[in-house]
Amino acid sequence: MTLHIFNPEHDLALASNLSNFTSPHAGRQLRHDLSWLPALWANDDEVVLVEDVEKARRAVSRRKIKPCLLAGKQQLTSLPISSIEPWGWNKALRAQLLRWGIDEQLMPTETTLDEIRRLSHRRTAAQLLPHLQQEGTVGQAYECTTEEEVLALMEQYGKIVLKAPWSSSGRGIRFIDDRLKATVCGNWLRNVITKQGSVMVEPYYHKVKDFGMEFFSNGEGMVEYLGLSLFHTTNGAYKGNMIATEQAKRQLLDRHFPLELLDETKQRICQILGDMFKGKYQGPFGIDMMVVKPQISNIKLQTSNFLHPCVEINLRRTMGHVALSVSRICNPTNDDDLRHVMRIDYTDKHYKLRIKRL
Repeated sequence: MTLHIFNPEHDLALASNLSNFTSPHAGRQLRHDLSWLPALWANDDEVVLVEDVEKARRAVSRRKIKPCLLAGKQQLTSLPISSIEPWGWNKALRAQLLRWGIDEQLMPTETTLDEIRRLSHRRTAAQLLPHLQQEGTVGQAYECTTEEEVLALMEQYGKIVLKAPWSSSGRGIRFIDDRLKATVCGNWLRNVITKQGSVMVEPYYHKVKDFGMEFFSNGEGMVEYLGLSLFHTTNGAYKGNMIATEQAKRQLLDRHFPLELLDETKQRICQILGDMFKGKYQGPFGIDMMVVKPQISNIKLQTSNFLHPCVEINLRRTMGHVALSVSRICNPTNDDDLRHVMRIDYTDKHYKLRIKRL
């Protein structure tokens, strides 16, 4: 029996690298309110860890999700659990499961967790980018260990984006375009470099559209493509996903650049990351991408829109994976004309999954 766990505080736990990490209130609230979320993809002979069993049953019933077992932490040791599939693996989750009496053999070793954390560093995306470059793509990323290196890149590009190596969606990101703003960001920058060893720097790209690709690594050298994710962000924070067929999503992207470019990028990712993740990471992951305008700061590009093929790699399950699961429920006939929007709203001091037909 597979145990599914929604631990959305995963990115923050990775950043801390602590076994006794305590998530901020917002992360704990999100986990509490949407702990039932894995029921969207769990099989009927699997179990989902939930905070409140009765509340979770009502949420699953309202959304007409196929039934699976919902269990609180007190019930886990009485279940024949043979594998565990969390949102993401980190030291804090491993320690928590051990305290609850879960068999250590079902979890990654400390060494494997260190490797997952290393691969989750934004440096991995920067290393992948050069291998994805072809006609019609853009994208540079640099790892800096001093403020002077950051300021030199700001002088080169005019406007840059600073990213903490490990951070959750919408956090750990700063935009600077002159020395005044760089000075304002100075304390934040020094703190990130001190705590995480470096900071990632990218040119500022004029974004047209966010999207991503979702994958699964079997850990043995094979990466499987699962589907496109068309999502919306505000200042890097996730706001929602479009729920549509793969064909409908491809048609929307075809307006911006040739689909051949997208398919070639997908093939390169599967090949390169299959080799990179072999023996190191098994599980779902997503790669965020962008459609960008033909201008990078003061550099003009003589073409139409460009593809940025790797803004970041999320070495965990993503909201894009959730959207793919929701699509199978909302549109079982795979109707290209049927579209929904999926959001996570915060109302009345609680997080709620909203799905609305367009």
